Amino acid sequence: MSTRHRGILPLVALTALAGCDEDDGMTPPVETTFEVRVENVSATYDFPVSGSFDTPAGGTAPGPILPGGVYEFEFSAPPGGRLSLVTMMAQSNDLFYAPEGDGIALWDMGGNQVEGDVTAQIALWDAGTESNEEPGLGADQAPRQSAPNTGADDPDAAVRPAPDTYGNLPAVSDAISLTLTSIGPNSWVARIENVGDAGTLSTSDGGMHPVPLSPGVFVVHTEPDPLFTSGEPDRGEGLEGIAEDGAAATLAADLAGRTGATGILSPGAYAVHSAPSVLFAAGMPDAGLGLEAIAEDGDPAALATALSGATGVTDAGAFDTPEGASGAGPATPGAAYAFTITAVPGDRLSLATMYVQSNDLFFAPAESGIDLFPGGTALSGDVTGMVLLWDAGTEVNEQPGVGLHQAPRQSAPDTGPAEGGDVRQMNDGFSYGAVSDHVRVTITPTG
Repeated sequence: MSTRHRGILPLVALTALAGCDEDDGMTPPVETTFEVRVENVSATYDFPVSGSFDTPAGGTAPGPILPGGVYEFEFSAPPGGRLSLVTMMAQSNDLFYAPEGDGIALWDMGGNQVEGDVTAQIALWDAGTESNEEPGLGADQAPRQSAPNTGADDPDAAVRPAPDTYGNLPAVSDAISLTLTSIGPNSWVARIENVGDAGTLSTSDGGMHPVPLSPGVFVVHTEPDPLFTSGEPDRGEGLEGIAEDGAAATLAADLAGRTGATGILSPGAYAVHSAPSVLFAAGMPDAGLGLEAIAEDGDPAALATALSGATGVTDAGAFDTPEGASGAGPATPGAAYAFTITAVPGDRLSLATMYVQSNDLFFAPAESGIDLFPGGTALSGDVTGMVLLWDAGTEVNEQPGVGLHQAPRQSAPDTGPAEGGDVRQMNDGFSYGAVSDHVRVTITPTG
């Protein structure tokens, strides 16, 4: 929808103007038409959550866990999310503990969080990167090797279930335990415990050995095989470093670069105005004109209607259909909304579009809007630097990309705990990146 209303001069004013010529300074300002383009420039991410574990519980420095030792880490996951992790069996050349490719289900068929002992879903794997020696005796195994990344190449380069070639591999449950404990509606603590003892691994020389577990990584995923594919070679992303040397940094860094909330922009509303603060007032509660519906659910209809009749607003409407799309909908990475406005010197532009992977965040300029005629000249170019990420203060924030009450995952619009806060620039402790990582706004005069 769109509307313009410049007002009608009263009859007395028209009479007074009847004798004026074109040079008396009373000529109405010339309108300029602009195209406004709101583009989604977000990256597409593979995983919503990932991380590493390297410091034993109660410890002060990274290191392996010996019998009785524990690693713990907290994480969140969206509905349907699954957990995978990797830790080295340190008495080996390249064996590691991990679930199968599908990972560990974090939600049961009834939609309830999975808790308790899930060790049965952990297996021992061979990375296929180094030739195997007898576990507990090999000179090229981590406790005995002269330097990291030593040892002959494995003639079978495929990741595969660990072969018990020497007949002394302990049962998985004799070495490691994994339990999950809920700490919130979609959050858990994972506890990895070394449940072995000093004699868990027996060797052909009559020796008895503990089985240390190494630092490792974890990842939440919805697609299978996030870390490796059984029967295929290691991908070269860092799994080898854990499996051979217990070194998690390379794989953790690779996962971090592929982890985040894939940005989505919602349909939005805009206004050309001379009045101040037509969408919101920073530091004040939402005015109830429809901004909340955009910020929480990506629905611009109410705000566009309210703006169309607002004092000091001369052009207003909604943008809801991405370029090239056949109907209204969100703008995913690479897509853009475009709309046309008209304005005269003194006019400013305000707009709002939801950061969809959130509870009530939106992109918008400062409350005063963007000056369309700075210095008297029609604005042209990239104005993303004038756009900010705002919190509408209407719904309690959850971790971006995994929250149960965020638009892609909520059971219905307008759900989630109310916040009762003020509209403010985003600063809630979560990581969102720069505005320019998500959106690009350009304004081009066209006539």
